[in-house]
Amino acid sequence: MTGPITLLKHGRMEIQIFPNLSRPGVGQKPKSESQRPLLPLHARHCPVLEAGSGLGFLVYPPLEPNEAFRIEYVGEGKFEFEYFLGAAGGSWETLFTVTYALPVGTIGMTKETVTFKIPDPPIDEEGARKIAQTFVIPGDLGTPPGAVTLRGATGFRTPAGWDTVYGPVLNMVERPFAPMLNIRVETDWYPHESEFRYVLQPGEWITGENSMPIGQVFFVPREEITLRESSEEEIEEIRRGREEFVREKLATKVMTRYGLHYSPHYARVSRSVNNSEAGGEGQGTGAGSEDEPSK
Repeated sequence: MTGPITLLKHGRMEIQIFPNLSRPGVGQKPKSESQRPLLPLHARHCPVLEAGSGLGFLVYPPLEPNEAFRIEYVGEGKFEFEYFLGAAGGSWETLFTVTYALPVGTIGMTKETVTFKIPDPPIDEEGARKIAQTFVIPGDLGTPPGAVTLRGATGFRTPAGWDTVYGPVLNMVERPFAPMLNIRVETDWYPHESEFRYVLQPGEWITGENSMPIGQVFFVPREEITLRESSEEEIEEIRRGREEFVREKLATKVMTRYGLHYSPHYARVSRSVNNSEAGGEGQGTGAGSEDEPSK
């Protein structure tokens, strides 16, 4: 694959995106989102937390707004996929289910049983299987036990020497939250479609909706990193910088109308540093951007 990337103004990188090849044009576009609705209010005043949440891009399933699905790990090698369509009045109606029964051991074929939940369905069994395969990968089920791979609506093509890391949505605090296997793909040459593999316990399930991200991607250079010890002079410089930052942070503490104390110092310095690096007028004088995490 030739390099599809151009370096934009101020060193910004352009990454090529492409649609889910089985269902192009369906699903929300990737986006960077720094806020998480269920985090406590103080997170809004913690720029380092928001910067972590906003790393890379959220990826969504290839679903229309009136579609949804759920896949459950029943246990003992069985999974059940359920496909919903929006009905009148804002309710949801199950169109069909597909039950996957994995072979015992490693030999044999996976059995797929389609069950329609409405009379006179608009598709046949083969059509139902194809719809299910648009959202999950049957061949990955149960590897490892309980694993379910969800397909994203968008893939990514990176510049030469850059990889894509696929992981769960960062800083999601809902319970329970299924663990996910993080992967790193050399997407500068391999045309990888976005996939996110969660590992469920028996009785757990994952729901897919048009507005609900199924994972998060970020991009890293494929180059070796060498760690070196700091010199005594460098350690002393770090200590002085830390002490200066703490003094200035304490001097700029404010209180919200809800009684929350926070300091905007980290974010102010961050904006100054980043504006300076981008050719703006600000000059960085400290170590970072608005607030540190509340202690």
